Amino acid sequence: MTIYCRPIAQAGPRPVPGALPLAGGWCWFDRVEVLERGRPPAFLSASELPAEVQARLCAPRAPVPGLGAGAPRLMGILNTTPDSFSDGGLFDAPERALAQARAMVAGGADILDIGGESTRPGAEEVPETDEIARTVPVIEAIRAEWTGAISIDTRKATVARAALAAGAGLVNDVSGFGHDPAMPGLVAESGAPVCLMHTPGPPETMQSLATYDDLLLDVYDWLAGRVAIAEAAGIPRDRILVDPGIGFGKTAEQNLTLLAGLSLFHGLGCQVLLGASRKRFIGTFGGAEAPRDRMPGSVAVALHGVAQGVQVLRVHDIGETRQALSLWMASVKGIPG
Repeated sequence: MTIYCRPIAQAGPRPVPGALPLAGGWCWFDRVEVLERGRPPAFLSASELPAEVQARLCAPRAPVPGLGAGAPRLMGILNTTPDSFSDGGLFDAPERALAQARAMVAGGADILDIGGESTRPGAEEVPETDEIARTVPVIEAIRAEWTGAISIDTRKATVARAALAAGAGLVNDVSGFGHDPAMPGLVAESGAPVCLMHTPGPPETMQSLATYDDLLLDVYDWLAGRVAIAEAAGIPRDRILVDPGIGFGKTAEQNLTLLAGLSLFHGLGCQVLLGASRKRFIGTFGGAEAPRDRMPGSVAVALHGVAQGVQVLRVHDIGETRQALSLWMASVKGIPG
C-alpha cells in the first residue's frame, strides 16, 4: 500500500525546531499529513520522515527553463487562438500577439506561454498546420527582441518541434504525453524541459470523466506515472514540471480539493506549476460570470499556490499578479523586495 506525505507548508521565519525547507524555496514545514487509501489521514513530525522522503521534499529544484526556483515565477498566457475561453480572438493576429507579449514582459512575466489550440472543455482538435501557423511567427517575433523564456503550449510533437526551432525553450503539454506518442522522444531529443499536466481525457470529453476514487491521490499517481514515462524516454526529472490540471476534468468542488492539497505534489521532486487563472470555478465561487472579471479571484488563488510552495504561476493578468506577489513575498520576509 502506497503512503503519501503532504507537507503542511508554512511561510516566513522558521521558529520551530526541526522545521525543514520545502523544495529549497521560501516555504518550510515541520509536519506532514500522511495519506493512505482507505484510511483516515494521520500526522507525523517532519523529523520522523525517512531520509529519502525528506530528501525528495526538501531538495532545491533545478532551474527550469533556466530560471531558478528560489522565488515564484510568472508564466504569461498568450493564446493566438480565435476561441480560447478567456481571450479568444484578442491576440490571433501576430502584431496584436507581439504587443501583448511586450505588455506582459513589461508587467513582470518570467515566461511567455504561446498556445495555438484552445483546450477549453468541449474544444475540438486543431490541425497541426493551423497550430504552427498561429504560433511560430509569434515566437519568432518575440525571440527577435526578448531573451527570456518562451514556452509552447501544445499536445503535438510536430508543433513542438517547429516552436523549439523558432526559439521556444519549454514544452507545455496539457495532455501529459497522453495525446501524441512522439512527444516524449521529441522532448528528450531536444533537451528542452517539459511541463506535464493531469487530465483524464481530451478536451472534447474530459468533463464527463471527472470521477475519481480519491482525487488528490489519483492525480498524484497519474502524474507520477507520466514522470516515469518521461524518465524512460530519457528526460531527467530535473527537466520536468508537473501541473495538477485545475479545471481539466474536474468539478468546481474538485478544483478546491486540489488547491487545498497542492503541497502533496512536491513529493514528485519536480517544480510545480499552477494554472488556475480566470477559470470557471473562480467565477462560480467568486460571483464573476465573465472570465475577464475574474482577475481578483485569480490573484487570490495564485497567492494560495505560492503559500503552498508552487514555483510557477500560469496567469493572464501579469501586472496585477506581480504586484500582489511582490507584496506577499515582502510581508513574509518582513522586508521589501
